[in-house]
Amino acid sequence: MNKVEKMLDIKIIRENIEKVKRAMLARNQNIDLDKLLNLDKERKVLVSEIEQLRIKRNRWSEEIGKLKKENKNISSYFTSDVNALKNRIQEQDKQLSAVENQIEDFLIRIPNIPDESVPIGKDAIDNKIIKFVGEPKKFSFNPKYHWEIGEKLDILDFNIASKISGSRFAVLKNEGCDLERAIISFFLDIHKQNGYKEIMMPYLVNRASMRGTGQLPNLEEDLFRCANDDLYLIPTAEVSVTNIYRDCVLKESFLPQKYVSYSACFRREAGSYGKDTKGLIRNHQFDKVELVKFVKPEASDEELESLVLDAGSVLELLKLPYRLVLLSTGDIGFSSSKTYDLEVWFAGNGMYKEISSCSNFKDFQARRMNIKYLENKKREFVHTLNGSGVAVGRTFAAILENYQQEDGSVTIPEVLQKYTGFGVINSKK
Repeated sequence: MNKVEKMLDIKIIRENIEKVKRAMLARNQNIDLDKLLNLDKERKVLVSEIEQLRIKRNRWSEEIGKLKKENKNISSYFTSDVNALKNRIQEQDKQLSAVENQIEDFLIRIPNIPDESVPIGKDAIDNKIIKFVGEPKKFSFNPKYHWEIGEKLDILDFNIASKISGSRFAVLKNEGCDLERAIISFFLDIHKQNGYKEIMMPYLVNRASMRGTGQLPNLEEDLFRCANDDLYLIPTAEVSVTNIYRDCVLKESFLPQKYVSYSACFRREAGSYGKDTKGLIRNHQFDKVELVKFVKPEASDEELESLVLDAGSVLELLKLPYRLVLLSTGDIGFSSSKTYDLEVWFAGNGMYKEISSCSNFKDFQARRMNIKYLENKKREFVHTLNGSGVAVGRTFAAILENYQQEDGSVTIPEVLQKYTGFGVINSKK
């Protein structure tokens, strides 16, 4: 199996070209798939020519070998022709390598095919609201933004963060540190009770890991890269956790596998200029608890629905109102086939904001990472899924805005109080 076939099976595109074209149009992607198919045809011709040339070379080599055994002079017979043939094969191999590199570069930039249940749309405005969970609290006063509350309580400091690191960073202080740790521990405990195995992974990963989950090459501008080592800071634990089984063949009985992982995450937020410039919503560094699944293909649709329930369960226990949104073809991520967003209510903003994305990638990532399982002596690609379970910083912010009191204090959700050791944060200013 050559490099191109191992990375992504072009057969899917070749045999379903019209379906793939429609899928790319639904994603608002202008991709010249005919050019890819022409490269594929050129590759096939070169492979056939090289095979024929090698057959001819091998036949001549056998004849020359026989002449040598018979102590006959071969210099005037085949040597020059064999050398010329050898040079021709080398030239054809170079052409084939160049064509395969073009195909690989083409394939790795093609996004996943949206599931048929995903609504067609240009962007987020075409997303479909599935349901609302919980009722936003009605305040007898004008609720404040979380950054105003946090600075007043002396648990958030953006000035220090800006001095040390720049914009889109935050410093947590005093009870804010306790609250952050409490949220992380609470999330991990709940998800482990739901059957997820905890794992802690490196924050720095190599290029192959980023390519495997689909962050590279298309999303490179959003990543932080360590140039000297060619390592990347993870934008989510999805990257490191999903790569656990890269180039592995799993036993059928081993599936499904469910992991929960806490990590710091790092994103440039290159495409969010002017959006959520204050507070904790779009920081370059933030904490998150991630849920990752490896499942058999026939189970992945059901596993996505259960993943959404698992992510939503922690919000419900925190009594934070949220809504469930099915993303349109114009809004789903590069690697996703289907994505639900959970959007939590922010009382200060008076709007819902994303706090978790739960996605089914089907076999898209598995093909890029070559993750298979053995079923009836046949190797098949697994399906991968992941979702935030959920974003810690945004949960921190949502608690401040939804649990704020008129006197400036913030009460702690009951389920977190055993972790914090206190039930209220009072103003110190």
